Formats: sequence, C-alpha cells, structure tokens
Amino acid sequence: MAYGTINTDKLVGSSGGTINPDSSVFRNRIINGAMVIDQRNAGASVTPTTDVYTLDRWKAQVSQSSKFSVQQNAGSVTLPVGFTNYLGITSLSAYTILTGDYFFLSQKIEGFNVGDLAWGTASASAVTLSFKVYSSLTGTFGGVLRNNAGNYNYPFSYTVSSANTWTNISVTIAGPTSGTWVTNNGMGIELDFSIGMGSTYGSGTAGAWTTSNYYAPTGSVNVVSTNGATFYITGVQLEKGSTATSFDYRPYGAELVLCQRYCQKSYNYATVPGSNASSSGDFLLFGGWGSANAAKVFYAEHKVPLRPGTQTLSFWDVVGNASKISTYDTGFSRTDNVNANGGNNITENRHFTAPGTTTVNGWAWAYLVTSEL
Repeated sequence: MAYGTINTDKLVGSSGGTINPDSSVFRNRIINGAMVIDQRNAGASVTPTTDVYTLDRWKAQVSQSSKFSVQQNAGSVTLPVGFTNYLGITSLSAYTILTGDYFFLSQKIEGFNVGDLAWGTASASAVTLSFKVYSSLTGTFGGVLRNNAGNYNYPFSYTVSSANTWTNISVTIAGPTSGTWVTNNGMGIELDFSIGMGSTYGSGTAGAWTTSNYYAPTGSVNVVSTNGATFYITGVQLEKGSTATSFDYRPYGAELVLCQRYCQKSYNYATVPGSNASSSGDFLLFGGWGSANAAKVFYAEHKVPLRPGTQTLSFWDVVGNASKISTYDTGFSRTDNVNANGGNNITENRHFTAPGTTTVNGWAWAYLVTSEL
C-alpha cells in the first residue's frame, strides 16, 4: 500500500499535501535560539570585559569593558508563550558612545550549516530572520548579517514601539549574489544585534547589501547609553525563504549536542567551570602510577566531536585552581594545586595533557574545551 511519493523537489503526503523539505529538517540555522543552553555560566550573570561567550553560541563583542551585563532570564520577566528562557542584557551606566565604539551580541554560523543558501551566486536564496524582543527602550534598533571577511554586510532595522512588552520581529533579507561566503567548517554567516554603536560601525543603510564594514544602520538605539536599560531576546530564527514560520524548537538534548560541537565541559551541566568540585563528582579521575621522572600523559574523550578549528583547553584541579591538577598518593589522599607541565594536544574526539612528574597513584581534574568560530 503506497503512502506517498518522494522526488527531489517536494514530499507528497498520502492526503495530497506537500511538505517543503527546508521546513522540516534543521529549519533554523541559529543554534540555541531559545536561549536554553548556558554551559559556561549556568544561569549566572556575566559582565563582558572583552569579547566573551555568554549563553552558548552567543558572543558579546565590546570595544569598552563592563558597560552591560548578560544573564539567562535576567530580571525574571514573564516569558512569551511557548518559551522558557531568554537572554537578558542590562546596561550598567549611561555611557557616551565614542566614534569607534561597538557593542553587540553575535552568533557565528558554521559554513556547513548555510552552504545550501548558495550565497555569492546567481542562485542565492533569501532568508528570514525572526525573533522576540523585550526592551525598556523604544525606537528603531539595528543589526547586521555579514560574511567571514567582514566586507559584505546587510544592516537591518526593526522597531520596538512598546516598552517592556514582547514584540515579534521578522526581517526578510534578499540573498546576496556577490561576496565570498564560507561553506566549510569556518564562519559562514555572522548575525549581530547592536547594543550600542559609534558612527564608524553604525552608519549603514538598512535594507541593502554593502561592502562597507557596518554592524548596524544609522540611528539605531544605543542600549548602553541609558543606565539600567534592558534588552531581552529569545526565539531567534534564521531560515531559508521569504516567510517567517513558527519557531523550530528542537529537543533539549539535541540542542545541547549542537552546542557541544563548539563548547563542552567535564562538569555537570549546572556547575560553572572552575567551581570547587571536591564533593560533587564534577571532575575526571585517572588511576595509574608513574615514577618521578616518567612521562605521564592522559586523555579525555569528548562528549561529541569538536568542530575542527582553533581549539582551546582550560582545566582546573578538584577545588578550582586554574591550570592545576589534583593528585592522589598513598592511601589515596589528595593533594590539590599541583602544577601541570602542559603539552596539551586537542583533536576533534579527545584531548591530551601531561600532568607532571610527581610519583602518584592517580590524578583528577576538570576541564572546559572549546572550538568556537
């Protein structure tokens, strides 16, 4: 009994309806758009002093330190229907923005995940950006889509008419037929939301592709210029096509795995890396014995393969001393704050480290390993 037919253009169901393949498989090219994953901070507030990742896949990029804080569910406002989390930004002063200043929230999308858009060719597909925003300020806000080289950009604007109210935003962007767009494991597309922009980077024309290096259109609201101003966002979706569809809410476990391609840790999910893990079991324990002058190298298997690229490893001993390990000796008594020799080697599937030359019966440590774009 036939239930339907499949061809290269469409899926035809037994009832005669059609299903667009682009709408059923990884429709949303943004990872953690519902702001549910926060491996680094476990819901705690962070104040960016440099360019740092906040919630998973979302990076705060700043030209001046400590002008705003970022926290999952900051302010604990009522969430939009269907969502359990948002990313909250709070301005920490009434900062006067300088010409060359920039403050923005960004997600860098891997080229493998956007190669089908065919950007930079005559067949370039349009995309639609949609999200929900809640701000104490009103007016015209801005952002940009840009390529890896930063020399092909599309500034966009959107309006928040009512303060402290969730507003649904949708912006359709014509696919660029020019520019160089990465389609491998590098950065394919960068999405930026402006939090404050000086004229050097904030003077673009909204709604048009440009080769100038802009992060926002002219006249965008500067959140960091008002002390205590808030900017909350969730439900961020970037999809192929000219119509915004319902949010592609993936299972929590699937979203976590997508995030772990770029960042993962040995700690339990709710533990901030670098915490004292002496009683929680958040550390790795390696048994074995080595003489005082013997090389002792151990490795940790990654939970999912890391993205090939520039990878970094941070590690702590059991009580949270950075770049140290804990050792276990006679009677399995523990000594913390022991120097590690380094020699770290990180691959997609595991990382190696040399824990030192002290004669011991075992070693323990905890780690955070990243391969961000």
